[in-house]
Amino acid sequence: MKAIQITETGGPEVLQLRDIEAPTPTEDQVLVAVDVAGINYIDTYYREGVYHAAIPFVPGQEGTGRVLHDPQGIIAEGTLVAWMDAFGSYAERVCVPRERLVAVPEGVDPHVAGSMLLQGITAHYLTHGVHDLQEGESCLITAGAGGVGLIATQMAAAKGARVYSVVSTEEKVELALAAGATEVFLYSAELAETVRRRNGGVGVDVVYDGVGKDTFQESLEAVRPRGTVCLFGAASGAVEPFDPQLLNTHGSIFLTRPSMGAYTSGEGEFRMRAQAVTQGVVDGTLNFRIGGVYPLADAAQAHRDIQARRTTGSIVLQVS
Repeated sequence: MKAIQITETGGPEVLQLRDIEAPTPTEDQVLVAVDVAGINYIDTYYREGVYHAAIPFVPGQEGTGRVLHDPQGIIAEGTLVAWMDAFGSYAERVCVPRERLVAVPEGVDPHVAGSMLLQGITAHYLTHGVHDLQEGESCLITAGAGGVGLIATQMAAAKGARVYSVVSTEEKVELALAAGATEVFLYSAELAETVRRRNGGVGVDVVYDGVGKDTFQESLEAVRPRGTVCLFGAASGAVEPFDPQLLNTHGSIFLTRPSMGAYTSGEGEFRMRAQAVTQGVVDGTLNFRIGGVYPLADAAQAHRDIQARRTTGSIVLQVS
């Protein structure tokens, strides 16, 4: 089968299209023919070696396609499914843990199906878990026109929260506003001051920061006393170590670094969040913007674009 294989970590150039042997599922897995593979920022961490994986490996964690073989004989061949947490999804075949499979309702765009779970569930656990937003509360979302940012904006706005979004270009301002943001700002050294001024002179209840190093200090300053700063990503690099006393200085604020695993580990928790995302797609309350579709062979260019912030919404690989 054809797959993107990494034999050494590094820049986008290490993403090489190769012919490799197709995987064989265990009893706890299902073999799926991949139609579309989702691309997520976490894929770049594995590519660069920030997150460890045994070399050689095929990157990618989510997608959509049709079941080829279920060793337990439970899921019928040809069933259309989407998945996440299936390492090796940048390939024509992938073995998916059966507990991370969901059926794709008829009529869902395959590009949406291939990219809705990881980003959608992330946005869900941020707005319905890390800080369960309530009507009248306020939040700040960095990378507001990215895949998670746009979905989190829609979810937060639907709960009646004021959403302040931060983006990098004027074009992205319109996307964030269309998703339901109350106001949208460009990155600046005065971001926290601007947010406080627009929020009645006080900090927001929670900051959802997926950028990391470049925005972390502004995030600390933008939140209210005893508010929460949720650092869920590091698109600009890892936050440098700091004295916890800094949290006291900013008003006894809470800082958390959540993970997908921690917020889908409870009994039925993954299924609950996946169903919420899928139902939102079906009934039209969640709009997943597909900002780019790349051939499998162009995975390297896709990684260059996402790291250069040239993309909006979700981007995917067309595998078949």
